[in-house]
Amino acid sequence: MDDSGTSVAAWSTGLPATIKDSARQLLPKVGAGGLTLDAVAASSGLAVTEVEAVFPHRDDLLTALVIDAYDASGAAMEQADRAAGDAGASAGTRLLAVTRALRTWSFANPGEFTLIYGSPVPEYHAPQETVPPASRTPAVLAGIVRAALEAGELTPPGRPLTGPSLLLPEAVELFGGVPEAPFSDVVERGIVLWSSLIGLLVFQVFSRTHDSVRDESAFFDFAVAVAAESIGLVVPTGDNTD
Repeated sequence: MDDSGTSVAAWSTGLPATIKDSARQLLPKVGAGGLTLDAVAASSGLAVTEVEAVFPHRDDLLTALVIDAYDASGAAMEQADRAAGDAGASAGTRLLAVTRALRTWSFANPGEFTLIYGSPVPEYHAPQETVPPASRTPAVLAGIVRAALEAGELTPPGRPLTGPSLLLPEAVELFGGVPEAPFSDVVERGIVLWSSLIGLLVFQVFSRTHDSVRDESAFFDFAVAVAAESIGLVVPTGDNTD
């Protein structure tokens, strides 16, 4: 990001929020790959030089949007988890609450959802600064699984992972260590749950299930419950979420 006086002055005027809001409105129309500073400037009623004073390159703007999207979706999940936890909910109910929150955010912000979970943007490589925001979603899931393990709410797997651990150190650190048997593969199973959740949302946000099921919301709950079975966690479905 340009640290010139012009850039600092631009940030102090609230221009970043205006520019990012315009870019978010364009995302569903042109996609992240079609987003240009010229288009954002025209949409926001600004000169291109004003946009460039804040975001010198398209990739700077994309990075800001990526961070905001991860932070907003992660915050929605964290808020839902706090509310469920304050209500004394089980780990399964907490999991349903946070996945529902992510689903609600995803449908309300399809452009941003596509930006972070859709196809890679050509010639854009997300920098390291996007990693902490991106970790918020798996961190919420990991916290719930860890709580379920500590509370004795997990059923041991019927088919444990054979062979050595498949985990990178970052995943072990995020979960807080590898549990003892019979739950020594729970982190790998948690990653399966996480990837299943994102894949399910991709199907629903991009209308891949609307012609297969009568009630997509109820199907979402069912699918989360089925995916949670892989880690031995019971997730309530239907109206019973206590």
